[in-house]
Amino acid sequence: MAKLISFDIDGTLEVGDPPGYITLARVRQARELGYIIGSCSDWPVSHQQRMWMEHDIAVAFTVLKHQLDRVKAEFSAEQYYHIGDTNMDRYYAERAGFAFFYPDASVDHLWTPPS
Repeated sequence: MAKLISFDIDGTLEVGDPPGYITLARVRQARELGYIIGSCSDWPVSHQQRMWMEHDIAVAFTVLKHQLDRVKAEFSAEQYYHIGDTNMDRYYAERAGFAFFYPDASVDHLWTPPS
């Protein structure tokens, strides 16, 4: 069964304002590793979708920050992760049953291919 990663944008992705630790190359790599990927941000959904399209990254979902529970209901996964830079990210992630990580070296293990 696949694993799922939800990315906040501002302060998390390199294209956010402010830029974050996670590069778009890393997002692409997560997809190549088989993760279900998408974004959960304060950005309007249409802006999130446009950002992904502009960078030619196909994502499975784009939702507002407080809607992570919808993502969990829609996608069956072995594990659910949310990477974000604020306490509100952590709050909504944990409320929806996601493991939460700040966008720093603590997430690097997610990109280690299974042995």
